[in-house]
Amino acid sequence: MPKPLLELKDISYSYHSLLAETPALSHVSFHINPGEFVAIVGPSGCGKSTLLSIVAGLLAPEEGTISFQNPDGSLHYPKIGYMLQRDHLFEWRTVYQNAVLGLEIKKQLTPENIENVLKLMKDYDLYKFKDKKPSELSGGMKQRAALIRTLALNPTLLLLDEPFSALDYQTRLTVSADICQIIRKSGKTALLITHDLSEAISLADRVIILSHRPATVKFEVPIHLSLPEDSSLAPRNAPEFQYYFNLLWEALSDEKK
Repeated sequence: MPKPLLELKDISYSYHSLLAETPALSHVSFHINPGEFVAIVGPSGCGKSTLLSIVAGLLAPEEGTISFQNPDGSLHYPKIGYMLQRDHLFEWRTVYQNAVLGLEIKKQLTPENIENVLKLMKDYDLYKFKDKKPSELSGGMKQRAALIRTLALNPTLLLLDEPFSALDYQTRLTVSADICQIIRKSGKTALLITHDLSEAISLADRVIILSHRPATVKFEVPIHLSLPEDSSLAPRNAPEFQYYFNLLWEALSDEKK
């Protein structure tokens, strides 16, 4: 049994102001295995993005510990790739120049890394648009460009903070499936924050349900879908899909009550 890539134990965090303290997370514990795609769902404002910021190292937990076991056996903080709700592509740069921005900043613009970026652009139908500006792309293409920019740095762990929420529904279905396929083919480990239960079930190997703020882990649901076809809608047509949807819906409905 492989050791978890990421393990959180009893993570707690509060926001402080001059007038009050607002608890956001309370003793949150879970793990993610190498190559696993995990989704986190919970009521609005329960602390999902706060939790992602702690995993990314942007916030320090007030209590608890975070540990990593890198593929090479080292325990240092892994390379993190972070995809936000917006693509944040720079309009004054071409699609290619946006894709290699992280490599430029890290001074890793080597021939090998450039070749890898161009291969990713060819694999995911962006190569012929590499000299275009972001405004000339569709929303889904922009998100693919943003993912390639993230993958270019070869992160060990991908953090996805509702990266499809700005897209229209039809585009969201297709792009989320495409990006999930890209992530799985790359063998990356991913942690997704989403409000969309169908999206969580369709994309994830396991779904973690958080309670109201201060968030705790209510329970975890392993997802096993029968996929008779290979299409973006296949997971939603799986015979088990409705069971998982009802299970998550009831858990979140209990939270609202």
